Amino acid sequence: MAGTLTALTLALVTCFRSMSESLKKIVLLVIIVSMPSLVLAATVYETHTEFLNRAFSGTPPEPDVVWLSGERKSSVRNLLGHDYAALRLRYWCQGDRSAWVLEEVGKDLPITVGIIVEKNYIKSLRVLTYRENRGGEVSTPSFTDQFNGVTLTSDDSLDQSIDGITGATLSVRALSRLATVALYLHANSGCNNES
Repeated sequence: MAGTLTALTLALVTCFRSMSESLKKIVLLVIIVSMPSLVLAATVYETHTEFLNRAFSGTPPEPDVVWLSGERKSSVRNLLGHDYAALRLRYWCQGDRSAWVLEEVGKDLPITVGIIVEKNYIKSLRVLTYRENRGGEVSTPSFTDQFNGVTLTSDDSLDQSIDGITGATLSVRALSRLATVALYLHANSGCNNES
């Protein structure tokens, strides 16, 4: 993208010199108006389909649905500190493995995360889409790999501490909350064969 912006800037500067003053103002206005869309563009690291294929070795099962109502809704609210944005969630289950695509707001925008849970432990947590303009370091495997092997304690908190990232505190907390929710939902789904 940097190369494209450099080429675009060079072309604009070259053309800008030969423009009338009124046309220069119009071009500058268009550039300024379109800047937020460049800054706020989401980064997709993995699509839902790619995530599910990775989770289930290329043959994902049909999705199941879990409703967030009653006791489950109350528990998820306690884990997140607020109600989840949806009333029902799709998840995928095969044996004692489940896959969850969940969203939580970091600072201002939602972060989409794919979480694979197996035998009540996180097998993999990956950021699928990151929309914030800061804190994207939470998308790197060097950060997300520390969730591997994490499970819930008896008081529904993660059994391991997750290292923070300077400048990404809210995104780190968002991923930690989603990990907790995925483990809770897995334990209360048909995928949990360890009862």
